[in-house]
Parts: sequence; C-alpha cells; structure tokens
Amino acid sequence: MLTRASFPIDPTTILLTATAADQFFDGFEDRILHLRNGHVRYRIGGSGPAIVLLHGHPQTSAMWHHLAADLARDHMVICPDLRGYGRSWKPPVVDDHSAMSKREMASDIISLVDALGVEQFVLGAHDRGARVAHRLAADHPDRVRVLLPLDIAPTREMYARTDAAFAADYWWWFWLIQPAPMPERMISADPDWYWCRKCCKGPAGSGIFVRQALEEYLDCWRDPDTVASACEDYRAACSIDIAHDNAETSPLNVPVHALWGSKGAIERHFDCLALWRKRARHVSGQALEGAHFLAEEVPDAVIAEWRQVLAAL
Repeated sequence: MLTRASFPIDPTTILLTATAADQFFDGFEDRILHLRNGHVRYRIGGSGPAIVLLHGHPQTSAMWHHLAADLARDHMVICPDLRGYGRSWKPPVVDDHSAMSKREMASDIISLVDALGVEQFVLGAHDRGARVAHRLAADHPDRVRVLLPLDIAPTREMYARTDAAFAADYWWWFWLIQPAPMPERMISADPDWYWCRKCCKGPAGSGIFVRQALEEYLDCWRDPDTVASACEDYRAACSIDIAHDNAETSPLNVPVHALWGSKGAIERHFDCLALWRKRARHVSGQALEGAHFLAEEVPDAVIAEWRQVLAAL
C-alpha cells in the first residue's frame, strides 16, 4: 500500500533548511494592475528594452529572482504572476475551461504591457508560463521580439507523443485534468506536502529554492482557488488550447531560442528542437546541464544563453 511515508517529504524541514537569498528583487517594485474582471500582480525593475518573464506551475514570479537581478542592469524587467497563480486573480471556473486557456492567460499579459506603454518586448518563460508565452507569440507576433522558453516543447506535440514512460514522469499532467473536484480536494488536504512532492523530488532536490521564494510558493499554493485554477490550466491544455493550436494556419514567425534540462523529462522523451520546428520557422537552442527548474538551478547558464540572444537583437 502506498502511504505518505513512502515519500520522505517533510515540508517544515524543507522550509526551515532553505537558504535565504542575500538579494531578492532588490530595487524592484511589487505592483497590482487592476483589470476589468480581475487584477495582475507583477514585479518591475530596471530600465531599457522590456523583457517579460512568465513563471511556471506551481510557482509565482518569485522564481525569476536570479535572472531578474542580472537582466535589470540594462532592461526593464516585468515579472507578473500568471492569472490563476500567485497573487494575481483567480477567474471563476467555466465548463469549457476557457478562463484558464493560454489565450486568456496571455490576454492579461497584453493588458499589462499595454498599461506600461510597452509596444515590443522579449518574452522569457518557464513551464506553464512558456505555454502561455507560445500562445501570446502566436496571437500577437508583432509584439514579441524573441521567445525564450525554458524546459518545454509545444503542448500539442507533447500530448501526441505521450507514452507510458512520459506519463509516469509527468504524472501531474494526467492527474490535474481529472474532473473536479477530485484533484482539488485531494491536493488541498495537504497542499504543502503536495507542492514539495511535486517540486522537490527531482534531480535538483529542494536546495535550489531560496527561502523567500519557497515561502511565497507555499503561501500561494495553500489557497484552494489557486489549486482550482491550476487544475483548470491543465484541463484547458488538453482541450481548448489544442483547439486553438489546430486553428493556426501557419508556423510561428517569432524567433524561438529554447533551452531545456539535460537531466529532465524533455530530454528523456522528446527531440525538443524538432518539435519546436514543427510550430515555428526560426528555432535554435540546446540542453543545459540541469533538470527542470533551470532559472533557479543553473541561472548563470540561462543568463549566458539569453545574453547572447539579446546581444543579437
């Protein structure tokens, strides 16, 4: 019988032993943008050309603390919490999951950059945020100078190539899409343990998460509305998001520079660049010596790659 003891995860110990970062968004402002139906929480700092950074699941904009500090030396860095996550708004659940479609999530980001007077921007993103970024670039190609996804391949193509080995690695893809309220109730029964089981059992362990970020991740994940939104995010991914993908008439014309972890599931199960080339015309990238949470695990390697791309713009 599988029990909690089968997974030696102790959230209290993980949090208490996490190292505090000496700098954590120093010089950044933490703001709220009010929308017609909700609000977006975002961090902003630096000056220069704009770069927008979109976090993944089940995290917040806190994941960018390493990269934001470097990029803010010569860029205006905008780090929002995605709709449904962190301290941004949680939309009401609708039957077709459209409120958490990547198109609707991207629309909040467009509202944010519009409010800031930003016409064009570099778009860096991780995990679910990179799926939002892909849809944003497809819907608004004139706004995105370059797309910089971390540790994903396109969603539709990943689903089409799913086998038992990938499903075992990415179990949450198939768990969170189960009908409500099953995953919501089970996750919220012990949200800290679930978060740590999901994020701290990979090759990099829990030590990559600094205390300030970890406190924010767990605090936000304890909100049942965040859990419900996250489930809707994944339900949308295997339904309405694929319908939007299938409606595209041409490949993405925005340049894509994809990075992924050499120790992660993308490397094990997919030819990342080949899948991106099915969806975009101009694709480059490579694996980095890391797992999934590259921006926190190997930030210097990510920055080195991104700096080369930014220098060529």
